[in-house]
Amino acid sequence: MKKQLLAFPIERVENLILVIRGEKVILDADLAKLYGVSTKALNQAVRRNHSRFPADFLFPLTAKEKEKVVTNCDHLRKLKFSRTLPNAFTEHGAIMAANVLNSERAVEAGLQVVRAFVKLRQMLASNANLARKLNDLEKRYDHQFKIVFEAIRQLMAPSASNPKQIGFRSRALKK
Repeated sequence: MKKQLLAFPIERVENLILVIRGEKVILDADLAKLYGVSTKALNQAVRRNHSRFPADFLFPLTAKEKEKVVTNCDHLRKLKFSRTLPNAFTEHGAIMAANVLNSERAVEAGLQVVRAFVKLRQMLASNANLARKLNDLEKRYDHQFKIVFEAIRQLMAPSASNPKQIGFRSRALKK
């Protein structure tokens, strides 16, 4: 008899991924829901196994980052009243958390989390690859196609009225 897979789609996980300090992360409250445990239980498991969570796997948000996350993400508004600062799990940290929790649901949800991170990485690589190919084409053809290349670049650029970036930009990019 085949086991039934988790009922939530990968898009649900994608919507939980934020960019904080230039890293794609999932906050502890969201990860706990995916793994079917309380946030407290997740953070206790992390504390018991702190050697498995180096700084590139997990980092606590600052008070300012917490405030911005609560302001920008409606589903996290209950964090506003929490006295503790949320933890941010990178892709590797989320997988390690699934291993530490060692439940069937956590392992299955961990697979969905990895798939979501991989899909986002592929989308970013695809856009970078397209931009590189466009630059190559622009070098090969004379200036009469300049208008076409500019129009394509405008289509590739994110819309100012509807920004798609989730989270925060690093300080280097804000300049």
